[in-house]
Amino acid sequence: MHRLIVFSFGLLMATAAAAQSNIALGGLSVDTAAAIEVVADNLVVDQDSGTAVFEGSVAIGQGDLRITAGRVEVVYGDSTAQIARLLASGGVTFVTATEAAEAQEANYDVTTGLLLLSGDVLLTQGASAISAQEMRINVTDGTATMQGRVRTVLQQGGDE
Repeated sequence: MHRLIVFSFGLLMATAAAAQSNIALGGLSVDTAAAIEVVADNLVVDQDSGTAVFEGSVAIGQGDLRITAGRVEVVYGDSTAQIARLLASGGVTFVTATEAAEAQEANYDVTTGLLLLSGDVLLTQGASAISAQEMRINVTDGTATMQGRVRTVLQQGGDE
């Protein structure tokens, strides 16, 4: 109940400050060192640029984090074969055990744990929802900032 009150207060503050909002993603905990699995219809690899492009029903998993999109470009680190960044487009869905978000594009910096969702962002947490033009998520500590005409829908009642 305490968590819901704190979350509801945060959402009310977001409504009052329509340009920007900070929110907590309580159940989000992603191990940025965990293996990343990518599944897609097609793959094109460019060794010279250090990129791989997955297209068609792309699904990415890292721990409890799931991202789906029409197209994802994987950028590898300069000196290693480790994935440094994922650039997703074509309608992106981001899901954890307790939250879900949708956007037109996403830029996930695997090395820092920062995920930027942009374009008609919609975040749902249980029965509540918040929308904006952009959402920056730190998947390491579970915090997020939403910017650009922030709008909330708060469901009242219940014991959650």
